[in-house]
Amino acid sequence: MEKVVYLLWPDGRPGDADVLLGALPGRLVEVGARGVQINVADRGPSPFAVRSAPLPAAVVSVWLDTATHAFRRGVDEEVGQIAARAAAYLVTESEPLANTAHPAPLGQRTPGLAQIALLRRPEQLERGAWLRAWQDDHTSVALRTQSTFRYVQNVVVRPLSPDAPAYDGIVEECFPEEAASDLHVFFDSAGDEARLAEHMATMADSCARFMDVDRVEVFWTSQYVMSDPFADRRGDPSTR
Repeated sequence: MEKVVYLLWPDGRPGDADVLLGALPGRLVEVGARGVQINVADRGPSPFAVRSAPLPAAVVSVWLDTATHAFRRGVDEEVGQIAARAAAYLVTESEPLANTAHPAPLGQRTPGLAQIALLRRPEQLERGAWLRAWQDDHTSVALRTQSTFRYVQNVVVRPLSPDAPAYDGIVEECFPEEAASDLHVFFDSAGDEARLAEHMATMADSCARFMDVDRVEVFWTSQYVMSDPFADRRGDPSTR
């Protein structure tokens, strides 16, 4: 199975979100998607956002038996019908922290907020060193210093759209709702100023090892898991 992530810049018309969460998921399943997740950017930019370009209004993740063009064409067409602009990426998905704390029924909003970060590999780092700094070294730091209850690292294998922006990684992190306005919640410091300062400094130092912080694009979304690509593996018929 392969995962494809679509960044969407919809037309901005009333009803865009209704289409994303209404008709689209079912149509994607009809044309071959094994799983569908929709992230709608309805909460404004993250306080850590760098807005050098218009941020996506939605992120659509699909799981397919194969992402080759002949088998992906129907998904591309369905996504293209609802977006003024879309960029698709084939990714390898790593989930160091699964959402076991706040799962939601299929089709319903995941509690809290889902932060999306679009990463570019610094030019001075070769790909192997970049992956080691991000996945081998940074993962434990991120889990220790933040209040995340889900953490997904999508490494971009290649863009699938000819005009896709050059991103190398797409990060998904779920936080409690209060993290959007309270740094103590975001950095899991329980109101302790010294702990907050230590977590922020540790996180900043770790991020600087594998990203140019002035080039990362970050935004809050609401997450909806519409169909579970791993339902058979989980053995729960209610999630199929």
